[in-house]
Amino acid sequence: MSAAPFALRAAGVTRRFGALAAVRDVSLDLRRGEIHALIGTNGAGKSTLVNLLSGEIALSAGSVQLEGADVTDWSQPRRARAGLGRSYQRNNIFLPLSVRENCRLAAQMQAQQAWKLWQPAARCRFSTERADQALERAGLAALAGRVAANLSHGQKRQLEVAMCLATAPTVLLLDEPLAGMGPEESARMLELLRSLRAGHALLLVEHDMEAVFAVADRITVMVDGGVIASGAPEAVRADAQVQAAYLGGHA
Repeated sequence: MSAAPFALRAAGVTRRFGALAAVRDVSLDLRRGEIHALIGTNGAGKSTLVNLLSGEIALSAGSVQLEGADVTDWSQPRRARAGLGRSYQRNNIFLPLSVRENCRLAAQMQAQQAWKLWQPAARCRFSTERADQALERAGLAALAGRVAANLSHGQKRQLEVAMCLATAPTVLLLDEPLAGMGPEESARMLELLRSLRAGHALLLVEHDMEAVFAVADRITVMVDGGVIASGAPEAVRADAQVQAAYLGGHA
């Protein structure tokens, strides 16, 4: 599986809700070592596509491959255990717990040891070490003991990424990780995303066009559930259809 040319491949992915096609015949590939940005107006189908790729909702048509394996019919937990991590538009962390405990729980879910009923979960060496490694990579090691509720907005978004990293993913689906951030927090997040290129394939859903064009290796543009353009940032920026539909006619 590790020899697969793409970490994740979606082919003809479609999702219908009655007569409405929220996602229509979308194909895209995620390569290790790249940040692939997914952009589009509100209602374009971006988050629905991420939900389809992660296994949260079932496809109406099409297929999804993860590291060369057909995972179309796999559940979300099975895809997560196989190396697919994701974050959400809204913070999805355990606010009363410490930063380290949030990450430790994520690592514990990835490598459950139900047979160790006599051992307190908090003393699991594997999950604790995995959590500390993820926090170090996400730039939160100094805040490991802080209660998650007391983090800034940007730090909470970093914690979500750290929780993904604690599950040892090869593919990261990040849904608007910069949402609501100020310039300083956005800069930290962009630096984190750049650092994650090594060893990961990233799909970044984002509305901040300056950030997208600063970090993306490839961009896919969705409108009304379908793809209207996909390629290198320069080519997408110059695409007349993209300019008319999304960039306001400005190159």
